[in-house]
Amino acid sequence: MLLLLAFVHLLCRTGTAVPVPQTLGPRIAADSCDNINNCRKLFDIIWGCLATVFACTWVSVHPNVPPPDQSALGILWQRLKMMLVTIVAPEIIVGFAARQFFAARNLSDEYGFSRTHGFFFCMGGFVSSTGHPIVTKKQLDARPLGREFLVAIQHVNVEDIMDRSKGDALSKFVALVQGLWFTTQCLARVHQHLTLTELEVATLAFALVNIFIWLLWWEKPLDVQRQIVVGPPKKEAETMSPLRVGRFDGVAVTLFGVEESHHYDPLSSTSISAFWSLPVEPGRFGFIGPLGIEAMVGSMFGAIHCIAWNLDFGTLAEMRIWRSGSLLVTAIPPVIFVGVVFFRVVDQHYVRGIARIITTFLIIFSFPIYVLARFLLVILPLIGLRFLPPGTLVDVNWSLYIPHL
Repeated sequence: MLLLLAFVHLLCRTGTAVPVPQTLGPRIAADSCDNINNCRKLFDIIWGCLATVFACTWVSVHPNVPPPDQSALGILWQRLKMMLVTIVAPEIIVGFAARQFFAARNLSDEYGFSRTHGFFFCMGGFVSSTGHPIVTKKQLDARPLGREFLVAIQHVNVEDIMDRSKGDALSKFVALVQGLWFTTQCLARVHQHLTLTELEVATLAFALVNIFIWLLWWEKPLDVQRQIVVGPPKKEAETMSPLRVGRFDGVAVTLFGVEESHHYDPLSSTSISAFWSLPVEPGRFGFIGPLGIEAMVGSMFGAIHCIAWNLDFGTLAEMRIWRSGSLLVTAIPPVIFVGVVFFRVVDQHYVRGIARIITTFLIIFSFPIYVLARFLLVILPLIGLRFLPPGTLVDVNWSLYIPHL
């Protein structure tokens, strides 16, 4: 993170930004460009950002398996809602993906099947013959049928699982090319001392954060709509109590990585929630990996916004809000992470009580501030398009990078 902040500092010093004067008033729209062959339009800026966001989100989002009776429109709506969460708060999806990654890895190590099997297990892909999802270790360890479920899952071929995936190399390649092209354009503008808009900086942060989602879910099947039935026939499976996974049970796991508990009742269910993930390893330290990744990526997201520290904002208030929001988004995730780790690690009862109070205060106090800062960093790039600073409409001169004889 220190290296990233140093990189941001160098960009702020040597980059494209126009120094902010002492007194800022409404800026003049940059509606002209001297060289007609080297210009871009406002539409080009907006379209490039939207295309990058959509391409990255559409490919990176890997939803859980929907209910078997859900319509195609309902499945699409669930996917769009998850994409919206990814756009508004990508660090939450990073935490979700990290927990599923660590859970899939633990399942693979413990039960001897592939990581793809582990992901498919976490996303509700395996069901009993009665239609109830097999999504916890308790179900695999339960007697007498747990062993039969485990053996049946181990005998499912990876090819059969991936055959249900809607992901393909072409869609991933297109998204990768779009993301790399956008990032290359931003770097070229910095190199040629051309102005970046707030929207481009925000999109760059979003694109880089989505790389983590993509990597964490690399082996997770995409957009699976059909479950795989495993285990004994229906009459035998009915002797095992089906698992109830509540509608919001996955939310706490997604945000904080809580462990399996008594929240699971032997009631009927045919699917899991959109944000369900098998909790990570029990104990005091199992949560550190996923929560640490979530905190690191959240902080990185804010640090990238600091690239726009010296941009020519429309008003002094916008500049101060952007700077404050960027610093808050950078600083709050590590603070919460340290507080949670300290609370979970200490053994002494007295110290643990103090740690609980401090951690609770940090979360209650900082979380609303973090949400507000994130909201402002979503709104400000859109507001900033009303007037563009000088040099915004000048396009990159790519001929500078072509060797000339």
